Amino acid sequence: MAVEEKALEQKQIGAMIERLAKNGEQALNVFRTLNQEKVDQIVKNMALTALENHDKLAKMAVDETSRGLFEDKISKNMFATEMIYNSIRNLKTVGIISENEHEGTYELAEPVGVIAALVPITNPTSTVIYKSLISLKTRNPIIFSFHHLSQKSGIVTAQLLREAAIKAGAPENCIQWVDEPSREAIDSLMRHPKVSLILATGGSSMVKAAYSSGKPAIGVGPGNVPCYFEKTANVKSSVQDLLLSKTYDNGMICASEQALIIDQEIYTEVITEMMANTCYFLNEEEKHQLEHIAIKKDSLNPMVVGLPAYKIAEMAGINVPKDTKVLVVELEGVGPNYPLSCEKLSPILACYKANNVEEAFELAEKTLEYGGLGHTASIHTSDDRIIEQFAMRMRAGRILVNTPSAQGATGNVYNDFLPTLTLGCGTYGGNSVSVNVGATHLLNIKKVAKRNINAQILRTPPQIYYKKNSIQALEFIPDISNAFIVTSPSSIRNGYVEKVIHFLKKRPDFNHFDIFSEVEPDPSIETVKKGAERMRHSQPDVIIALGGGSVLDAAKAMWLFYEHPDTDFDALKQKFLNPRKRVVTYPKLRGKAKLIAIPTTSGTGSEVTSFAVITDKKANIKYPLSDPELLPDIAIIDPQFTMTVPKHITADTGMDVLTHALEAYVSVVANDFTDGQIIKAIQLVFEYLPRAYHDSTDTLAREKMHYASTLAGLAFNNAFLGINHSLAHALGAEFHIAHGRANTIFLPHVIRFNSKKPTKFTPFAGYEHFIADLRYAELAKMLGLQARTTEEGIDSLIEAIIILAKELDMPLSIEECGITYSEFENKVDLLALHAFNDPDTNVNPKRPLTRELAEIFRQAYKGI
Repeated sequence: MAVEEKALEQKQIGAMIERLAKNGEQALNVFRTLNQEKVDQIVKNMALTALENHDKLAKMAVDETSRGLFEDKISKNMFATEMIYNSIRNLKTVGIISENEHEGTYELAEPVGVIAALVPITNPTSTVIYKSLISLKTRNPIIFSFHHLSQKSGIVTAQLLREAAIKAGAPENCIQWVDEPSREAIDSLMRHPKVSLILATGGSSMVKAAYSSGKPAIGVGPGNVPCYFEKTANVKSSVQDLLLSKTYDNGMICASEQALIIDQEIYTEVITEMMANTCYFLNEEEKHQLEHIAIKKDSLNPMVVGLPAYKIAEMAGINVPKDTKVLVVELEGVGPNYPLSCEKLSPILACYKANNVEEAFELAEKTLEYGGLGHTASIHTSDDRIIEQFAMRMRAGRILVNTPSAQGATGNVYNDFLPTLTLGCGTYGGNSVSVNVGATHLLNIKKVAKRNINAQILRTPPQIYYKKNSIQALEFIPDISNAFIVTSPSSIRNGYVEKVIHFLKKRPDFNHFDIFSEVEPDPSIETVKKGAERMRHSQPDVIIALGGGSVLDAAKAMWLFYEHPDTDFDALKQKFLNPRKRVVTYPKLRGKAKLIAIPTTSGTGSEVTSFAVITDKKANIKYPLSDPELLPDIAIIDPQFTMTVPKHITADTGMDVLTHALEAYVSVVANDFTDGQIIKAIQLVFEYLPRAYHDSTDTLAREKMHYASTLAGLAFNNAFLGINHSLAHALGAEFHIAHGRANTIFLPHVIRFNSKKPTKFTPFAGYEHFIADLRYAELAKMLGLQARTTEEGIDSLIEAIIILAKELDMPLSIEECGITYSEFENKVDLLALHAFNDPDTNVNPKRPLTRELAEIFRQAYKGI
């Protein structure tokens, strides 16, 4: 029979909860149709009703629970009405609640849904007022579950508020409650699929049940609050604050002080002041008597919660004056061996004497750890340094300074904390929030963001000198007295360094120069650091980079390590997606020297770029360093320095120029400013590179190719490159193939790959849709190639590049470079990964997969 009765009871509970949840869902649907003005009318009417009945509800709470103080219950109800309403009065909770026209974003507020709310016996009416106001302000129906010993006062409060809300236009079931509270009913309510959120205020077991329900929950934790009177505290003021808080509603506020820790220097003064204010200090025998009645099975006896001090003493057989405010127990430690060191929710206070600050801090920390983590800690002092140390040490969500703890934690009276009756304890206390809980926690915020195209910047050296004999600018460029020339042995042999020194010496302010000529092709980090060390010895105010791309790149890196020797190269080389948001910030340069770049080959464009490629010779990886700080201050584009470039290097560097231009033109960052530079560079390459290759004395061809190199450099410094360079970096580092040669091998395959619709698109706000195929066809038309269709234009461009490469006697396969198939195939997957991780890959018009990069490598091995 008992089993059948239990089953029937379970069925009835289930039906009751189902009805409440269904009603709540219907109310939610109506709430969604209400505008802000209607919601504000509803909440105001509820607040007025709560004000009209606050004293009646306070009396009902005290009469029903036999706990707390009538006058303080009045104060609580007023706080829960006036302070809470004031804090949410102007809060936007419907529709668009914030908008940023400049950023193109706005936020929309939506209700979280049906709320299940647990109400403790300590605040049976004020909690209902508070939770009803913040729930209906956010258009959330709420279902209350009251403590069985405060059910009547809770229901009356909820009824009054519901009637007021409905009268102002709220849906019928905006506020509901469980008529017959039980653990089974509460569990069923919290787990019901139509309940969206749980507001759990109550004992730790109920809060844990809320968090274990599988639903989002906002709960609180117990508040074993330590209060430290440091020796510089104002004793009279501090004692008054302590008693104001500790006696508030007979100590039932969870944020009230539970342990008073006093520096020994003021201990006697404090207890004297407390005694003068009718605090009763228990002797050892009385302490044991109190422990026996107040603590049951290592936890607080709920029968003492909220009782006046004299009644608790009476229950323990201790005779104290009836006007006793607080029962004070002096203890030596914290924990189970000191039963009264726990949270007491009554006018019982543990008291400790601290010999120093560290001992006081340790006692406070232990108090929090013994059932109060995350809640509140209080300190009274005039020493700001102690306050900061205390705040850093205490694992509490609220650190209160020279404030009554109960009133300070709930906010808005002694500080600007959000007024609340639900105090989050964060992960310290097993809660989801660590702040004072309010209406904003009961909203789903939808953020709408319009596509926002970030500002782009064009970076060029402040000064670019060009034309034959522009090297003479070294005579009048200001602020050059000590020069450090980074160069190569060939520039010394060809007399280029001597020419530089000639014009430097014509300066009246010139002092001395040093030369570093040990830069190898594909410069290593070891070479860079060696040069930087020489610079630190020489202390130049100008660094002159005279040479090909390797020299210019090495000089940039040396400059960096000269000015900042402790820079971590491993950090600088790390991959990034957005140069403005990278993890590593390059240090500021130009504190000691400026950089003048003088190219002697027509290829890399490094004289006008923010890039430097440095090689890890041990790992066979090229690392493209990139940052605006590496941009040279001055570039001198003097074509006379290219007249001695060997034929094969002319071809290699010239094809590098073409690759720079082609990749920058189809990059997702390509723009109107760089397009003109690219088109001119490509025209110059096709017209003058064959001439320069076949006749090294053709001064016009040399000059035009030198300008083409700089134009392409200016373009890709601002539009960047793509996977052609990523592939070439990986291949060149592993098999020591010249960079321009490697670029040439990949060009036909990369153009073909980039011309097909992507497997994955490259994310970039300014790139509206894939257009690489159309861009390649545009270039074909510009060159006068057949391009009646996009496909024909792409084919014509590839064919023109192949013809050019063959005319320059360039290899068109990796195999032609002497790499065996077995050694290539053994490395291809690693090469694909290196290429994928190369920064140039980030702006390619297609986001490649590593398998696609591996396939391009394999195509390039056999070639055209």
